Amino acid sequence: MTVTIKDIASVAGVSYSTVSKALNDSPLVKKVTKEKIVTLANKMGYEPNFAAQRLVSKKTKIIGLIWPTIERTVLSTLVTNISNEIDKTDYSMILSVDPVPKALETFRKFQVDGIILFEENNNVAISEQNIPLISYGVSSKKKATYPIIDANHEQAMKRAIAYLYRLGHRKITYIGNISPTDPLQMEKYQGFETAIKQHQLFFDNSHVINTNGLNWYDGYTAIKKLININPLPTAIVSGSYDISGGVIRCLRENNISIPKDMSVISYDNIPQMETLEIPLTAIGVSLEELAKEIVEAMIALIDTEQVNPITKKMNPTLVERSSCAYVKN
Repeated sequence: MTVTIKDIASVAGVSYSTVSKALNDSPLVKKVTKEKIVTLANKMGYEPNFAAQRLVSKKTKIIGLIWPTIERTVLSTLVTNISNEIDKTDYSMILSVDPVPKALETFRKFQVDGIILFEENNNVAISEQNIPLISYGVSSKKKATYPIIDANHEQAMKRAIAYLYRLGHRKITYIGNISPTDPLQMEKYQGFETAIKQHQLFFDNSHVINTNGLNWYDGYTAIKKLININPLPTAIVSGSYDISGGVIRCLRENNISIPKDMSVISYDNIPQMETLEIPLTAIGVSLEELAKEIVEAMIALIDTEQVNPITKKMNPTLVERSSCAYVKN
C-alpha cells in the first residue's frame, strides 16, 4: 500500500502541511521536527509523488544532454563529471546521441527543464528554444541566442606555444583534426597558427598535420607522415588526448625519445594524461572545473529564466609532466 503524506502526518501527530514543508526542507519547520518527520517517512517507505510535484512546480527536474559521440575518452569523462555534478542537485540527466534536431525534439517531448549541447561537429543552426539551453562550444564565431561555456581553446594553444618557446623550441608542429565543421577543433588550430606568428616563428604547411580524426590511430598515422620531414621538429602540439596516445606510441616505435629528441604537449587537461606511456604535459581547462561551470550555469538559467545570452570563457591551465624539455644545444 502506498504511503502518503497524510499517513505520515497521522503517525507523527502533526499537520499535513507540516509534513509537506519538512519533506521539502522548508526553514519554517524546526530542525528537530524536520528530522523526526524525515526519519519516520523513510521508515514507513514513503516515496515522493513526482508527477504531483510536476503539476505544482511545472518542472520535471530533468536536464537533457546532447552528446556528439560515445567513442572519445575526454568527452566520456566530461559527461561523467557533468552527471556527478547534477547528482549533487535535485535534478536528473538523460543523454541523447541523436543528431541535434532529433535530440531537441525528443527533449521537448520529455519536457526537460534545460538542455546542455555539445557543439562539436555540429553545423546545425540552433533556433531560439522555448527550453533553456546552454552550449559547450566556441563563442567567437557566431552570435548565439543562448549562453555558451567556452573552454578558450585559442588561449590554450597560445599558452602551449609560449611554454615551448621558453624551452627554446623554434620548429613546432601541430597535429590535430582541422575540420571546418568542428568549431572547437578549428579554434585550436587557429590558436596555434596565431601563436606561432606572434612569436615570429617560420610557418608553412609542414608545421601542420591534419589527422582528419580524433582517434588514437589518427595520431599514430600522423607521426608516420612526420618522420619523412627533414629536419624534424623539436616539439609537437597535439590536438587531443586520444591523438596523443598514438603520437607517443609511433614516436617510440621509431626510436624518437620523448622528451630528449622531441617534446610533446597535448590539449585536454585530464588525469589520464599521467598514465600514458610517457606522462604527458597538458594544456586546457580541467574537466572537473568545466563540468561544474556547465551545470551551475544550466541550473541558474532554469531558475532565473534569463533570456540574455552570456558567454563564459574559461581559463586554461598548463600541467607540466615529463614529456617536454629544453632544446639541446
